[in-house]
Formats: sequence, C-alpha cells, structure tokens
Amino acid sequence: MPARRILITGVANFWGAGLARALLADPEVERVVGIDTRPPPPDLAERITLVDTDLRAPQLRTQVRASAVDAVVHTDIPQFPEPGRAARQLHDVTVMGTLQLVAAIGDLPTLRTVVVRGSASIYGSAATAPAFFTEEMAAAAVERGATRFQRDLAEIEKLVEGLARRRSDVTCCVIRAQPVIGAKLDTPITRLLRAPVVPTMAGFDPRVQVVHEDDSIAALVQAVRTPVRGAVNVAGAGTVALSAAIRRMGRVGLPIAHPFFGAVAGALQRVGLPRMSEDTMRYLRYGRGVATDRMTSELKFEPRYDTRAAIDAVATELQAAA
Repeated sequence: MPARRILITGVANFWGAGLARALLADPEVERVVGIDTRPPPPDLAERITLVDTDLRAPQLRTQVRASAVDAVVHTDIPQFPEPGRAARQLHDVTVMGTLQLVAAIGDLPTLRTVVVRGSASIYGSAATAPAFFTEEMAAAAVERGATRFQRDLAEIEKLVEGLARRRSDVTCCVIRAQPVIGAKLDTPITRLLRAPVVPTMAGFDPRVQVVHEDDSIAALVQAVRTPVRGAVNVAGAGTVALSAAIRRMGRVGLPIAHPFFGAVAGALQRVGLPRMSEDTMRYLRYGRGVATDRMTSELKFEPRYDTRAAIDAVATELQAAA
C-alpha cells in the first residue's frame, strides 16, 4: 500500500520542499507533515502541517507520534560539507539529528517506510577507486582514508540499518545520490560550476557523474511510492570528463599544480571563488562513478537526464537567466 501520511525532515530545503509539492499533487496522499526550524516556501505554508522543531529537541518523539505517519523521508543531510562549517557542528546536526529521529520513530506503530536522502560522497574520491562503485563497496571505501564527512555518512547509514533490523515491518531505503546540479540549487558543487573560472588540478581530468535537480526529487518520490530495502545509487547515465563538463557549462577551467591547489583556491576566494571542503577538492582531483543497476532494476527509476544532458540543461537555464 502506498504511503498516505508522510513526514519530511528539512521541508524548507530544496529537496524537502520539492518532495512535498510532488506528494501534495498525489490524490492518494492524505497529509504531509514537515519538520524544520525554517519556514517552508510560501506555496507550502498553508498546505502542510509544519512541526517547528529541531531534530535534536527533546519533544521530537511526542510530536512525531502525534503525526501518526506511515512514511518518513529524511532530507536534511548535505551532499558535501559546507566549507567553513566546523566538522563537530556538522556531525552534531547530521549524525545526532538522525540518531534522535531514528529514536523518535523507532516504535511508531503506523510506520511502514523510511527514506533517507544520503549521498554518494560516502564512497569518497580516490586514485584507487573503481570505475563505478556498487552499493556494497561503501564499507571498504570508508575504511580507506575516509574524510570526516564520509565517516558521518557511514554513521547515519548504520543508524538506519539498525532501525531496519529492529523493525522488519518497515522498509528502510537510503538514496545515495551523485552530486545534484541545477540552476535553482546553492551547493558547493553548483557554486563551483557557476563560477566564471573553475579551478582544476593540473594533470588530473577525472570522470564526473551527476544528477539533475528534478531527477533528484523524482527519485525520492519513487522511493516513497515503491521503497526498496538498503542503499540505492542514484545518478544520470554515463560520465563526462571534468574539463568537458566545465566547457559545456560555458565556464573556463584554471589548472593549478596539485601542491599549491589549496593555497591558490583559497586566495581566489577574494575574487568570488567559492570555498572548498576537503571532500570537494578530492572530487575535483579524482571524480567518482557509481553503478545504477539497483536504481533501474529494483527502485524502477530512470532519470530523465543523463549526465551530459543534465549539464547541458543547467547551462541553458543559467544562460537564459543571465
């Protein structure tokens, strides 16, 4: 039976709001409950039930139980860490927030589905990485020189796995999306691709794989309607060299020798270049590809845009808005 009462964490962010709009358009959905400390977009304010609270608040369990939802979608997890934000603070918001959420919904009798908007960043980016990561490769990737953010993502997934073991009647799904790009988004990767000059590492031209912003929301909708157990990679078909992606976006690449990359990129912030986290810099050096067999065969989801088409669509939209 499809979910009829759905709770969305981070309902004010791009993914939470987009998912809420899609679900509200479904006549089978009775109610959408949103959790956020920020106000939702105006078009949603009167159409959803807003729970104005932090996931770490002690009253969360009582508020969640009162909602009597049968599906929970956790969208309040970044794809890349925001540079300048303390790792401890990010851990507190994402991992501890997820821990509190799992505790709050763990014994919810009406619960049947949990969907988490995770990130393919759990695999990291490294010279020894396979051409395409499959879902079962995450544990080994985290063991090999993982960043703090990768370890946080792994902790989040372990919390969800624990819930799945305790509640065999609940289908728990983690969507591991590749970097999402779009003209409406404000994320570390989209900021870089929108910058007039994009710093690259001299001697490295990695393959990148992305998801169009519309497809990232459609994947969440599909996971709510037909959830599958475990992690599912989500990405547009194919890969493209970073240099080609930059050209297709109408931008110019600025090769910087690897030993000086961090210092030069930092200096360029004074002329408007976005700050970069360690995870973002590794991605610019090595890229990442993921296999999407589970996405197509089990989740039954086919993105509208492949990687090249997603890049071209965003480039066209940005040019039209300029």
